[in-house]
Amino acid sequence: MSENNTPATSTIPLVGEVERPRSHRRHSSFDENTRRSLEKQLANRPEKSELVERNILKDDRVAPSLQAAREQLEKHQLQDKMGQALLHRPKPEDLVKEGILLPEEVPAQI
Repeated sequence: MSENNTPATSTIPLVGEVERPRSHRRHSSFDENTRRSLEKQLANRPEKSELVERNILKDDRVAPSLQAAREQLEKHQLQDKMGQALLHRPKPEDLVKEGILLPEEVPAQI
């Protein structure tokens, strides 16, 4: 021991570190069953590529600064495609002739 009654091998806490008495050390808030369950679920989680395929994650091959522009472009392309499909869809009368609609299913004309 040194002159001030402290052990010579005492450790000095790092900056920002709070020294806690042994009785106040942190313990895991999970019980053993919960810990095992979480480990099992993490081991069985899907790969990143599968999540990208299923549109859960975004494809990160595009720079983040371009992702918004890419999404807008895809949105506008889809709008254009839908607009063209609506312009060229068959008339209700044609659908009746082809047996797809019954005459009473034809919507009223505006």
